[in-house]
Amino acid sequence: MRYLFCFLILILIFPDANAQQHNLDEYLQVAISNSPLTKDLNNQVLSAQIDSVRLQAGFKPQVSGIAGGLYAPVIHGIGYSTAISNGQSLNAQVSVNKTFISKSYLNAQLYSLFFQRDSLRNAVKLSEQDLRKTITAQYITAYGSLEQQNFNQELVDILAKEEDVLKKLTRNNVYKQSDYLTFLVTLKQAQLQLSQLKLQYKTDLATLNYLAGIADTATITLGKPDLPRVIVFDKQNSIFFRQFKIDSMRLQNSHALVDYGYKPKFTLFADGGYNSDLSKEYYKHLGASAGFGLTIPIYDGRQKKLAHKKLQLEEDTRRNYLNFFDRQYAQQINQLRQQINGFDSLLIEIKDQFKYSESLIKVDTQLMQTGDLRIADLVLAINGYLTIKNQLTQNGINQLQLINQLNYWNK
Repeated sequence: MRYLFCFLILILIFPDANAQQHNLDEYLQVAISNSPLTKDLNNQVLSAQIDSVRLQAGFKPQVSGIAGGLYAPVIHGIGYSTAISNGQSLNAQVSVNKTFISKSYLNAQLYSLFFQRDSLRNAVKLSEQDLRKTITAQYITAYGSLEQQNFNQELVDILAKEEDVLKKLTRNNVYKQSDYLTFLVTLKQAQLQLSQLKLQYKTDLATLNYLAGIADTATITLGKPDLPRVIVFDKQNSIFFRQFKIDSMRLQNSHALVDYGYKPKFTLFADGGYNSDLSKEYYKHLGASAGFGLTIPIYDGRQKKLAHKKLQLEEDTRRNYLNFFDRQYAQQINQLRQQINGFDSLLIEIKDQFKYSESLIKVDTQLMQTGDLRIADLVLAINGYLTIKNQLTQNGINQLQLINQLNYWNK
């Protein structure tokens, strides 16, 4: 029984001894770099930046070349009327036109693209935050399975050694055959539970790799996730509230665009080149022309007023969602903090109970060496110790999951 006693001391002193490990940060970096959604949104951000450059280029002078030719033969008096078709024509011109707008109108149109870009950037951060939460939650789940597997593996190893010792003591009539069988049943149960835990860890690890986009079926060791307990909360700069701010500025800019749409528009155009029906003195038909256009809105059936009203309805909807989300946000933060603090108290109680179970194991182990302990009592002590250890692990994992949820809102 000396092996059992030494084992219990070692796992109490060195509970986190592990081989080379993979940590949470590695999985987060790989998951973000592999995420097609993040890449898609980043490409949309770049596309919005290109759109702003194209918009500015569209208000610069536009130059185009125009060329065309026509031949409409009249044979034996049959054919198109030459008064209409001119019989034949040839033209080659360069055209220049420019629409004049105020700088404030151009800025308003650019702002609409900037707000779209900012919204996409915020969507990138939200996507990454969602991915971090998902990966971290699965990592914690897999780590919890690994912790239970490691503890049960060590326990099975020691029980297997003690089974040989107990078998010899039973042959020497120190213990009864029934005592040995009782201990053997406990060992078999522990081995069965260990097999289930190994399968569970492989499943959880495979799910973690799948979510991170890692094509690897090897079984590796996960390090303990290091999640901060100090939460710095700044709602003003939160990505969850930033979209409401962007939408508010976008709607204000939309009102300005509606107003600009009803202001006069002035356009200048000019062209030059060759345009002829190829009649006599066709070589003299080089020329140029210039002109302007002016559009002044007068009456549109109150469409402007209706457009502003529609935008105001969008603003009312935005405020309603913001107020509702603000209340939910605060409630969620407070609830998570209360639950985390509750687990702090619960884990202290479990650790105190764990000390009593440890003391009982020590006493039972000493009595075992002299044959003054019933095997049934030792089995009960081992099962109780295992139950408390699993409770400690499971509740610690549950607390980490809550911290992960709280950290999700802290961005």
